[in-house]
Amino acid sequence: MANPWRGDVALEIDGQTHVMRLTLGALAELEASLEEKSLMALVERFESSSFTSQDVLDLLHAGLRGGKCGVEADALYHADITGGPIAAAKAAAELLARAFTVHGT
Repeated sequence: MANPWRGDVALEIDGQTHVMRLTLGALAELEASLEEKSLMALVERFESSSFTSQDVLDLLHAGLRGGKCGVEADALYHADITGGPIAAAKAAAELLARAFTVHGT
């Protein structure tokens, strides 16, 4: 079950629900793979709705790795995501938002 306080986002891929999370390690790998200077540049792309489908896939893959889901990037390219591209983009945006949200203690 996805725990939003921990940064979890659920996404159904090929009929199976996966819980994704952008851990520090997943964020570092994502940052290394981006063609931007920082993760904040990616956040800004999502905020301005100027993100690409590759941005969405990169974020989802990072979240799947952070959530220890074991879905490889190649499999994600050919996966059936319930809700289609809109659901995938929404999940990617939620991952970013939850990774950078500070919760009270």
